[in-house]
Amino acid sequence: MYLADIGVNLADKRFDADFDAVLERARQAGVRLQVITGTSVVGSETAIKLAAEHAELFCTAGVHPHHANEFDRDALARIREIAAEEKVRAIGETGLDFNRDFSPRPAQENAFAEQLQLASETTLPAFLHQRDAHDRFLPMLKEQRDKLPNAVVHCFTGSKKELFDYLDIDCHIGITGWICDERRGLELQALVKNIPLNRLMIETDSPYLTPRNMDGKPPRSGRNEPFLLTWVLKKVAECYDCSAEEISQATWQNSLAFFGVSESKLIES
Repeated sequence: MYLADIGVNLADKRFDADFDAVLERARQAGVRLQVITGTSVVGSETAIKLAAEHAELFCTAGVHPHHANEFDRDALARIREIAAEEKVRAIGETGLDFNRDFSPRPAQENAFAEQLQLASETTLPAFLHQRDAHDRFLPMLKEQRDKLPNAVVHCFTGSKKELFDYLDIDCHIGITGWICDERRGLELQALVKNIPLNRLMIETDSPYLTPRNMDGKPPRSGRNEPFLLTWVLKKVAECYDCSAEEISQATWQNSLAFFGVSESKLIES
């Protein structure tokens, strides 16, 4: 049983001290593909360096809406350069976040539009973020969707309407440890089975969103990491009322196809 973690923030400094051990624990748990999320120019540069050193690691290149105030012509040009690297398999993380508004909304919208255009030009999928911004995010995405080879709404935590709006325009949906939360995740637990299996992917969003359904105590650091993807898998399978193996197989194949990764190279590594 192989697993793909489509969203990991391995460029985060919290992984610096034991990076190799983190990768080994993931391998032992069956996590054989990890996609490192690029969230800024510097973060995307770090992500590609890490991915280049390990067969099971790939990455995205982009500027998160939190950093949209740093997005200018130079940033776009640099993301375009990084995106040409073989290990980069999507543009993003890009989108809108009106929950925290760490960057002004006009700056977020500009960065989002420019990165959607870049995804269409490079024929790379879009790796998307949306929080409390659906009414603005959806029309912007719909305007470009036909030009995009593919798109995934990563770390989905939204409503039934939002879910079906994304499915209606052929988006994939990424599910994180949010679904494992007995407090905040109840709505998602009820909704997730509406995602067709050929549109479902799973992720940890490490080092965030440590699964709360795991046996025993969470890591002392409180840090989530890729080997804990097994607990996301377990909860998703429960919600679908099917086996973990069925969810694993579907999400594995979906991830390989979405990111254009060869299974044989991962299994041989």
